[in-house]
Amino acid sequence: MPHPVIPNTTDSTPPVVSSRAILAGGPFRRLLAIRLTSQLADGWFQAGLGGALLFNPEKQSSPVAIAAGFAILLLPYSVLGPYVGVLLDRWDRRASLSFANIARAVMVLPCAALLWSGLQGVGFAVSALIVIAINRFFLAGLSASLPHVVEDSRLVPANALASTLGTICYSIGLFSSAVVIGLHVVDGDRHGYGLICASAAVGYLLSGLLARGLFRRDELGPLAGERHTGSLVQALGEVFRGMVEGARHLAGRRKAARVMLLQAGYRYLYGILTLATLLLYSRYFGNSTDRSGQSLLSLGLVVILGAAGVALAAVLTPLAVRWWDARRWLIAVVAGVGVVVLAFGLPFRQTPLLVAVFLINVAAQSIKIIVDATLQHECDDAYRGRIFSVNDTLFNLLWVGGLFTAALALPGNGRSVVGLVATALAFMLLAAWFATASRRPDQPTPA
Repeated sequence: MPHPVIPNTTDSTPPVVSSRAILAGGPFRRLLAIRLTSQLADGWFQAGLGGALLFNPEKQSSPVAIAAGFAILLLPYSVLGPYVGVLLDRWDRRASLSFANIARAVMVLPCAALLWSGLQGVGFAVSALIVIAINRFFLAGLSASLPHVVEDSRLVPANALASTLGTICYSIGLFSSAVVIGLHVVDGDRHGYGLICASAAVGYLLSGLLARGLFRRDELGPLAGERHTGSLVQALGEVFRGMVEGARHLAGRRKAARVMLLQAGYRYLYGILTLATLLLYSRYFGNSTDRSGQSLLSLGLVVILGAAGVALAAVLTPLAVRWWDARRWLIAVVAGVGVVVLAFGLPFRQTPLLVAVFLINVAAQSIKIIVDATLQHECDDAYRGRIFSVNDTLFNLLWVGGLFTAALALPGNGRSVVGLVATALAFMLLAAWFATASRRPDQPTPA
């Protein structure tokens, strides 16, 4: 079963020597400190939300409510992602990073208070949505700032290093929250989850203050001569039209379109397995109040193994593509997940599921690496940004679709032999489709 959170994916893991060279740069280390502090807080914040939704003995949410909760966490990435660059190209990014996390530190407090009081209604949903939406702006600001702190020749390994370490810190935040609940440092009720959620305010505040103190004004761009000053409404409209143009460009690049569709199908099935995992750990393995803390601690191991799978894929995929080729590796990992789901999922025991989590996340990250590289290679530079925006939107929307499918089709405790077998067969069919479709030679792409 998969990692039940969205990892911060990377294109590749840089060689050790490259990592050391990049870390030797003071500006990069300072920007990395801002990122890692914030992503640790992200882990605490989302652990508080997820724990209250899944493991609170005072309130057992329905599978549909759980899927809706994750949709609230995800949809800002899909809807707002393409538009945040418009603002980041107009404002001083050092100020943007600082203000974004200080604002999140403030917004976390009413969210935690509502969680503490058990009032998880519209006000709670809106406050959580604002915190997550600001995170999209913050992460985009970090990406836009990176060229100002590393040399152009080191951008790819710097991105990979920052994203990988960010994923690790995010997972540490989730796991540490599970530990304090599992070891009864705080109670596994609405009060305990409220405290965990509130602790994120400390991390966000520190990250915001670091951004303010570690960099000078305009040091992270955009430079005065590059700053956009035209109509904001017109710029936002151009973003939408640009995504449409990107989709049209992609339609003429069949190889790129196929791998994007393969990843979308994988994400849909991954969403089904994600909700099944969450339900199994909260309702099947931990089906009594006195075991909820232990189940949350076990779910923390799922998070850590998911992150380990992501890290291994970043090392393994370039080697596999070099020894084999990208097409065969994609077919192998997607079909292999179908076998993994049957072999390690059907016993419905925790230890085999942990193995499945690790392997499924190796496959997921392998697909992500190859898809990103294919889009970069096959699509014209003038369209790449827009195509990646389309891919990002599709990536998250299909994941949410899988969550809701599982919510409607699976029993309340997540244990369904028929559902698991059907999902495993769907992975194999997806691999068979890609093997057949990618065997046919593509028509030459118009210049």
